Amino acid sequence: MTPIIHVQQLCKVFYPSPKKHIWRPFSTSRKPSEDQSQAKVALHLVDFSVNKGEMIAFIGPNGAGKSTTIKMLTGILHPTSGDATVLNLRPWQQRVALSYNIGTVFGQKSQLWYHLPPKDTFSLMAEVYSLSKSDFVKRRNELVDRFRLGPLMDTPVRKLSLGERMRCEIALSFLHRPKILFLDEPTIGLDVVVKQNIRELILERNREEGVTVFLTSHDATDVESLCQRVLVINHGKLLFDGPTQQLVHRFLHFKEVVLHIPDGQFDIAWDGVRVQRGVDGLIRVLVNVSNVRVDQLLADVLQRYSVKDVSIREPSMEEVIRSIYTASMKSPESPEIVTR
Repeated sequence: MTPIIHVQQLCKVFYPSPKKHIWRPFSTSRKPSEDQSQAKVALHLVDFSVNKGEMIAFIGPNGAGKSTTIKMLTGILHPTSGDATVLNLRPWQQRVALSYNIGTVFGQKSQLWYHLPPKDTFSLMAEVYSLSKSDFVKRRNELVDRFRLGPLMDTPVRKLSLGERMRCEIALSFLHRPKILFLDEPTIGLDVVVKQNIRELILERNREEGVTVFLTSHDATDVESLCQRVLVINHGKLLFDGPTQQLVHRFLHFKEVVLHIPDGQFDIAWDGVRVQRGVDGLIRVLVNVSNVRVDQLLADVLQRYSVKDVSIREPSMEEVIRSIYTASMKSPESPEIVTR
């Protein structure tokens, strides 16, 4: 299968302007100067590919290079070196052609006109994307119905809540039937119920229309519920590229086993096992799965004790991401790259 996003040795460097003290893109055509010694490497020789219909999470701490990557993949920024193609187009050279086939949602930058109702922006975008009148009306009505935007379409955007605005933003991004949707922090600042609603709508578009989703988010639940594959980036370098579940096994080595032993008698000495006693016979056991197999531990426990109930808890995605960030910040100079 030919990937619809293909990134090869992509690099982006910014350098400070000595006159205005602002960061500007580094140009390989400029003559070497002293200010280039202070160059800021935002993205360093990154490689990855994305296939049609995939839902990819692109995660990392603030300043890791996520937004810089998206801006290059959508043609907003030019790379310093390396190459990338999106739908067989080079984004920074064929940006107009690419824009007809991709959608973008930036959580902190709105496409909607602030003082106008959403219906006016929908009409404007229909003209931008050269949609026929009949196709536009059909598509708009479909999105308004599915995203439950009816009561919002005539309300000025400035009077909408953040959750209402984001529903309109995401619906608008689907208006021209994009093949790829770039989402940069789409659920930032939203409450739990609105976040879940937006996730379900994105999943639905992926299932029904085969839209490829490229998502950045600090919300672990976004990653866990939407994406089967994760790219982890920090200090401009790719640390991990693989299935979401593999990410859990790679970066967190502990599982939690909760035992209910009515008489409270429990004494076990295994390397890699830590026991915490609770109340009413509940025993919390932290197991280092790098050293201990959970099934062998349970077999030993069940043979020696009268266990009324047992449960095993996998680490949450939030714990995984926290572990990755902590590890990468300890050794930013030489991160270990793990690929599929």
